[in-house]
Amino acid sequence: MEPKGKVIIITGASQGIGLATAKHLSKLGAKVVLTARSEDVLKKLEKELPDSLAIVTDVQKPEDIKNLIRETMEEYGRIDILINNAGQGMYGPIEYIDIEQFKHIMDLNVYSIVRMMQKVIPYMRKQGGGMIVNVSSGVSKMYLPGLSAYSSTKYALNAISMIARQELEKDNIIVSLVHPNMTATNFAQNAIGNRPDWSNRDKPMPRVDSPELVAEFIEKIIRSEEAEVRVQ
Repeated sequence: MEPKGKVIIITGASQGIGLATAKHLSKLGAKVVLTARSEDVLKKLEKELPDSLAIVTDVQKPEDIKNLIRETMEEYGRIDILINNAGQGMYGPIEYIDIEQFKHIMDLNVYSIVRMMQKVIPYMRKQGGGMIVNVSSGVSKMYLPGLSAYSSTKYALNAISMIARQELEKDNIIVSLVHPNMTATNFAQNAIGNRPDWSNRDKPMPRVDSPELVAEFIEKIIRSEEAEVRVQ
């Protein structure tokens, strides 16, 4: 799919991968819908990016999602691509996982994405097709001590995405996954718990990539419509 001219909703667009992706796709001529909870950041970004729309959204609130879809349709009349990027990390050994905190990141990293998909699918089907890109993680392809809770949300997202890809193929709705490595963002600062010490790990740690590189891979999968891509 060619990004130019497409209406693209990006969740978590106020920082990190979401911010880099919004800027990158805007440069390619996309009409980006910027969503996050940070109103000041979004409004500033809206002024910088041509033909963009900022809509303050907490993806854990169904009413916010409904409002996001409604305002996007009122402004542009269609939704071509949804990029589900919003999420949060969680550190800690299985023995000490706080179940309420686990529920919180499961809701943010998995349930909110399902809610977003459920809201856009009918519009995409009616307009003849569309694309959903879910940002997963390289940790869903490995086993890192101290990351069981977070990794499990991404394992779940992988299964949901690949099954949805099959279910929605008949409607010309493409569902794809992007798996970033560790990325130079505020992930660690925003995560629940303290980052484990992996210095004595016998296997090499994944390299740290820039959010701009991840944005390029998101563009790549939009164009190729592949099932999944690992940032490398």
